[in-house]
Amino acid sequence: MTRAAEHSHVAVLGASPKEERYSFKAVRMLKEYDHRPIPVHPAGHTVDGVPGLKSLADITESVDTLTVYVSEKISSGELDSILKLKPRRVVFNPGAENVELARKLAGEGIEVVEACTLVMLKTDQF
Repeated sequence: MTRAAEHSHVAVLGASPKEERYSFKAVRMLKEYDHRPIPVHPAGHTVDGVPGLKSLADITESVDTLTVYVSEKISSGELDSILKLKPRRVVFNPGAENVELARKLAGEGIEVVEACTLVMLKTDQF
């Protein structure tokens, strides 16, 4: 796994404003590790003080990493949006794995990782 550059933009697909959710914890920890999280959820929630967006298509910044916290059913419909976003890497967190989407992204030259963003950050693998 390669490390994202500090201060990189990281889109968090499925970000939740609920503090007990792993996607909330990811937004918080990304900030702690000097990344710039972009919460993405259809409701456009603000997450841990970071204004959210309603879709990947709303992102205007260059994104290094997309970290996924949604079900396979939801992420399967995001292929075109992900390809337009052109992240260097997509991280599928536990419970959000999507073998078919991962295969398609890898075929487009996007690094695909099945791992926990929180663990990757804590172990200096992000």
